[in-house]
Amino acid sequence: MLDRRESTDGIVYYVSPLLERLGVRHAFSTRAGGVSPPPFDTMNLGIAGDAAVRDSLENVEENYRRLRAALGCADRGRCWIKQVHGADVATVRPGSAFENGACADALVSDDPDRVLSVKYADCVPILLANRDGSAVAAVHAGWRGLVAGMIPAAVRELERVAGQRATEFVAAVGPCIGVAHFEVGPEVVAAFRARMGDGAPVRRGRGGDKGYVDLRRATLAELRAAGVAEERIDTADLCTFANPAEFFSHRRDAGVTGRMAALIVPRGEVAKR
Repeated sequence: MLDRRESTDGIVYYVSPLLERLGVRHAFSTRAGGVSPPPFDTMNLGIAGDAAVRDSLENVEENYRRLRAALGCADRGRCWIKQVHGADVATVRPGSAFENGACADALVSDDPDRVLSVKYADCVPILLANRDGSAVAAVHAGWRGLVAGMIPAAVRELERVAGQRATEFVAAVGPCIGVAHFEVGPEVVAAFRARMGDGAPVRRGRGGDKGYVDLRRATLAELRAAGVAEERIDTADLCTFANPAEFFSHRRDAGVTGRMAALIVPRGEVAKR
């Protein structure tokens, strides 16, 4: 299970007990504690490129600053990617420059001076760490990313950077849209069955060839298949669609909505500034 936290200035976020035991700073944000006005009230952490109604970049950056401050890492640079629902991984190494905005859906790093972040509003956010928290990953996985192999791609890169096997990793799966609210067309059902076979977490829909896909169950299955042990995975039954007071939801709000973010920081000695 994930634990709920609230800072003294009203920022609400969720954390993984498994990651906390490693001393890894991280958060799955909610919509509480920021400065953005409606319909992005208040902790909006993203601006959709095709949105007709937009929050300001200044509000978003201030919200990120507040969330990083709640985690005790406001002075560390934030690394972010342009998420494209694929299976590419960007890697951030100590002493190497990193250009924000690369097209990818996961970040892997062993640089304690950097904060990794991915945003979400129904898709699945996943945070990973090696056995001592010195190498971590932040992953964004919607249905397209799941069937494209986003999770095993991120796990393999974390194995390379950490020099460890996935059996030693810890994973945390954050809030996402629940199965009761994620009805999809036959092409999505077919994609999950093609990847996961008879074990695909799909229920029959209301008619025709539609179905309901359980993104959380699919994520857990992909993590286990990639080598992460079930007892080393934290998750929670937190549906973004069904909890409008706490979470943004792209589907519920017909695209006019904000974004949450998952943040994680590798453990280690921070460079002197």
